[in-house]
Amino acid sequence: MVLVDTSIWIAHSAPGGALDIEKVAGVDEACLPVIQEVLQGARDEWAHRKVRSALLLFSIVEDPLTRPVFEEAASLYRMARRAGITIRSSNDCLIAAIALRNDLEILHRDRDYAALAKIAGLRQREV
Repeated sequence: MVLVDTSIWIAHSAPGGALDIEKVAGVDEACLPVIQEVLQGARDEWAHRKVRSALLLFSIVEDPLTRPVFEEAASLYRMARRAGITIRSSNDCLIAAIALRNDLEILHRDRDYAALAKIAGLRQREV
């Protein structure tokens, strides 16, 4: 199973975006932090409604989000810092924790996941 990061959704939905997500991965799961990031980036109400209806067709992983997920995300961030790695987005740690807990590979265009993979065994693929 593959969890698609916000960076891929942005590339897919950008004007002239050529990335065909269905050809890259069998996408059928989403997580709430990715849904939040994608929805907050919608340019107008029409785009927001269209993207929301599409994203909510997926199975939602870790719904509801519980305290252990946030604690694991914080641990990932702290492990990275101890290894001399600066993670730019704490949301990436949350998404990585969800992926690790559910044995999901993250499909992305974001350097944070490659860094997290070095310290936590995160399965990730950059496209």
